[in-house]
Amino acid sequence: MIVIVDYGLGNLGSIRNMLEFIGFDAVVSSDKETVLKADKLILPGVGSFDQGMINLRERELIPVLNQRILTDKVPILGICLGMQLFGLKSEEGSLPGLSWLELESKKFNPPDPLLFPVPHLGWEYVSVKNNGSKLLKGFDDETKFYFAHSYYVSCKNREEVLLEANYIHSFDASVQKEHIAGVQFHPEKSHKHGMQLLTNFVSHF
Repeated sequence: MIVIVDYGLGNLGSIRNMLEFIGFDAVVSSDKETVLKADKLILPGVGSFDQGMINLRERELIPVLNQRILTDKVPILGICLGMQLFGLKSEEGSLPGLSWLELESKKFNPPDPLLFPVPHLGWEYVSVKNNGSKLLKGFDDETKFYFAHSYYVSCKNREEVLLEANYIHSFDASVQKEHIAGVQFHPEKSHKHGMQLLTNFVSHF
């Protein structure tokens, strides 16, 4: 069972619809018992870092997620804010993240806001940095995804970086540590390449 974790932030319906379109059933839920039964988890997110952590705490999901990810080793995919919450902290707020990965979220500071508006919205090509990940099956440097974000992650362990993209400067677009993977872009808005990534996660990851 694929469970899309509902903590009050994110394009939950869009992700579920995309999964169903490519042939996979998914459940959107904030119920702890449902999360405990999941074979794979997706943590989406659109919004602020601190609000994301507050919402997870208020729904008592943090201990459940820690058990599923750190003890049970259930595969999880973080999308946009969801991936940022995997890290240690963010320049956007003051609360600590889930601390599953050694990464921090940093704010884009464009030299010219007219040339480089923030949030960064639009399509960008990605550069493959780790060809060994099952999440990247079928991807190359001609692959592009849709981004919508004001903050980006900086991953301390460069071996955990799967993809890089460029806006103002190079930034980490996807990371993976064992069964924990995250993407800064929105696969549910990225057409065929988004479908491929979600298929890879469900079928091969």
